[in-house]
Amino acid sequence: MRIRRLSEGMINRIAAGEVVERPASAAKELIENALDAGATRIEIAVSAGGADLILVEDNGIGMEADDLALAIERHATSKLSDDDLSHISTMGFRGEALPSIGAVARLSIASRTATSEAHEIRVDGGRIEGLSPTGFRGKGQHGTRVEVRELFFATPARLKFLKSARSEDIATLDVVKRLAMARPEVVFTLTLDGRRTLDLPAEADLFSGRLNRLAKIMGRDFGDNAAPVSTEREGVKLAGFAGLPTYNRANSAMQFLFVNGRPVRDKLLIGAVRGAYADFLARDRHPALALFLECDPAFVDVNVHPAKTEVRFRDAGLVRGLIVSSLKHALHDAGHRASTTVAGDALASLRAQSAPYYFRPESGSMMETGREYHAPLFTPGVSTRYEAAPAEPPPDMPLGAARAQLHETYIVAQTADGIVIVDQHAAHERLLYERMKHAMANGGVATQPLLIPEIVDLDPAEVERVLARADQLAELGLVVESFGPGAVAVRETPAMLGHLDIKGLLRDLADDIAETGSGLSLKERLEEVAGTLACHTSVRAGRRLNADEMNALLREMEATPHSGQCNHGRPTYVELKLSDIERLFGRR
Repeated sequence: MRIRRLSEGMINRIAAGEVVERPASAAKELIENALDAGATRIEIAVSAGGADLILVEDNGIGMEADDLALAIERHATSKLSDDDLSHISTMGFRGEALPSIGAVARLSIASRTATSEAHEIRVDGGRIEGLSPTGFRGKGQHGTRVEVRELFFATPARLKFLKSARSEDIATLDVVKRLAMARPEVVFTLTLDGRRTLDLPAEADLFSGRLNRLAKIMGRDFGDNAAPVSTEREGVKLAGFAGLPTYNRANSAMQFLFVNGRPVRDKLLIGAVRGAYADFLARDRHPALALFLECDPAFVDVNVHPAKTEVRFRDAGLVRGLIVSSLKHALHDAGHRASTTVAGDALASLRAQSAPYYFRPESGSMMETGREYHAPLFTPGVSTRYEAAPAEPPPDMPLGAARAQLHETYIVAQTADGIVIVDQHAAHERLLYERMKHAMANGGVATQPLLIPEIVDLDPAEVERVLARADQLAELGLVVESFGPGAVAVRETPAMLGHLDIKGLLRDLADDIAETGSGLSLKERLEEVAGTLACHTSVRAGRRLNADEMNALLREMEATPHSGQCNHGRPTYVELKLSDIERLFGRR
């Protein structure tokens, strides 16, 4: 077959395959056009998942008749003042969305400016039906109304790849939410099959308004458990809110990242977030956050993918370092705080139960003389130690005063308005880890030489991995050297950790090194190793603590940042307010 030029209609349909992947993609392009037009109110309506109707109406500046005719031509745009792609400050710029949508659907656009009459143009499967005056049905005196009907009717094969109407609605809802997060000053409404699903009023103040908008979209719990982020470095600004580590998820669906107001799913940014939370969360848990990166348009390339969800930075290291340091600083400022949802989850798992009763027969009939009595609900035993409650109220300290140790694992403390239950192993693990990080930052970890080196047998591959990190381990106070092809000799251990299960530690370190690989920075690798060391040497469950030891642990937790969660992202304590406890017993 000889080479031939594709028809204009075929070119548009091919372009539509890249730009209009699904109804949500079409809605995204139309909403971005409305934002670029300066709209302060955007209304979206969808029917049958977007296959029947996508309607986007705005109160932007609108278009005159000539501009309206040009808008449906390929590569015609008002977003670029010249041919420079290095200073893109608008959401759209390719000039492909409207002609691509018109090539595969029935498209109608009605628009008017503040000084011109309204006009309408229609495109039916790539065929332009012409420009005509119309009565503008928009909400304001100016703006644009775009209707997309029978999406993909011109490319029936694409219809087969659409998911259920419910799935397509969810995808559209996600698109609208992301764009609404970036622009809290804009009113957004979304109607799905006649039902108002989203109604977001404009927020006045940028900082508090942004949090209000995020809480309405991500949930009130996020608003209650988010730490503010605000940093600037070399002209790059980072703002937003980061969820506390104990407020985490099983996937990354609650991570929202923006660059110059554009929602993105960029690997660099996602990796930076994971790096910042690496020593707070287990590898299978993900934080909830919304971060907004602002920079000079020349600093970032958004012309990477037709969907415009991927970006490239001139200085990727600067961006990654800014995100990691900003998030860690925000979490540090949160102190020992744990998320409010920890207590809520604990209360939700509790159920009121009736106490057991027994019949004690006496003389005569049991029915006549039987008496019931309640068994004691609390009997001190070998797994319970408690302190006598003093006459004075507990000290005014966030974690209160220790009152008991249950099952040699959990410390129960009394606060001024409730109780706190502490997992002693998880808490001490975090405290040790933070001590090691502090020691590393201040010149290294003190070591204690072993009188007799500990020889640990390992697989040759494990030996190689451990010895490859020997310098990093030495910075943490663990000095190892080769002892043949299948063993290593441990000559020094960190002094602060005391007695160690060295063999178990080395095997876990070898596994951790194999899992993390070389994808982490030196500092992150050190923190991974430090976390393993802390886990192996923290106060174990099953160890009895006296009152002084328990209270010392509580006071150190209050003074140590990040002590609200262990190195694996689990909470170290649960706080129950007195009002919550009273509710459990029906006193409120």
